[in-house]
Amino acid sequence: MPGGAAPLSEAMTSPPPSTVAPSASPDLATSAWDQIGALLDAGGPVVLVLGLFSIVALAIVLLKLWQFHAMRLDQLGPVEDSLRRWQQSDTKAAIALVAGRVQPVAQLVHLALIGLQRPGVDLALLREELARVATAQLERLRGQLRTLEVIAALSPLLGLLGTVLGMIEAFRQLEIAGRQVDPSILSGGIWAALLTTAVGLSVAIPVVLAHAWLERRVERCAHRMEDAVTLVFTRGLKAPVLTAAPQAPRGFGHAA
Repeated sequence: MPGGAAPLSEAMTSPPPSTVAPSASPDLATSAWDQIGALLDAGGPVVLVLGLFSIVALAIVLLKLWQFHAMRLDQLGPVEDSLRRWQQSDTKAAIALVAGRVQPVAQLVHLALIGLQRPGVDLALLREELARVATAQLERLRGQLRTLEVIAALSPLLGLLGTVLGMIEAFRQLEIAGRQVDPSILSGGIWAALLTTAVGLSVAIPVVLAHAWLERRVERCAHRMEDAVTLVFTRGLKAPVLTAAPQAPRGFGHAA
């Protein structure tokens, strides 16, 4: 039929309907920036300073993790093998196992082994040199940890300062309102004031945990340095193993 041919041809030649679903949610990045902007508006400059503190603390933690990884801080296998060879009087193998290592304990053991091979070496001077090198290495490992400690201490105090300033502003607004007091003014001021304390604690708690963990790793490295150097200087000496003498059961070996 002529009347039905046109619609059929149009249906065959018309493009298919679009299958792209409309966007169901706004851009997440834009929403996050909007929330950050609202947080800064509510908390004021104190929240801005705390945000900067958090960025600095995160950068320091990442830097220390990279430094500890680059220095192979927990890889003590070569050191243990070297000390074992040293106890077996295999000096060349012991030195070769720690030569060229970037691990702090390995460097200290290598320096001690090389120093002991020099003829007429003064053991007291060698110990002083080892102590100097160990102190320098530990100072490198502790670098920037003081900054983390300061951030952890200042963040709650800044949050508390923001709370006090917010409460002062809230009561000042109540005084300006006079008899036409709006409860929302006080509640909004208290909310904004407590926000800074929450942000300060949110920054301080992770920084305290990160600082304690990093400091503990440095202390463990210092203990390993001291233990390794002691083993180098006390080759052939073994601590006596104290064993309690077996006791006879009650009733045996006694006169009735």
